[in-house]
Amino acid sequence: MIDFAYAADAAQPNMLMQFAPLVLILVVFYFLIMRPQQKKFKAHQAMIAELKRGDKVILASGFKGTVNKVGDQFFTVEIARGVEVEVERNAIAGKAE
Repeated sequence: MIDFAYAADAAQPNMLMQFAPLVLILVVFYFLIMRPQQKKFKAHQAMIAELKRGDKVILASGFKGTVNKVGDQFFTVEIARGVEVEVERNAIAGKAE
């Protein structure tokens, strides 16, 4: 019985080797998914911060318009002649070319 107990103890792998695949998966997850999303978010925030009156934008709803008024939380966007809508900052998907 004592020999069996020693054999069971010797068969356990190192703790570092047990967690190595998990750590590797987390590192790959960070570099392939999280980091690019963070860069994209920062670029979008910078684009929104530098919007000014007269810029052409595309809204998240798909409408294309021109910024008429810039506020702290909202933009006023003209989507057709005489049609102005007030949209939240996050509703702007990007600049139109």
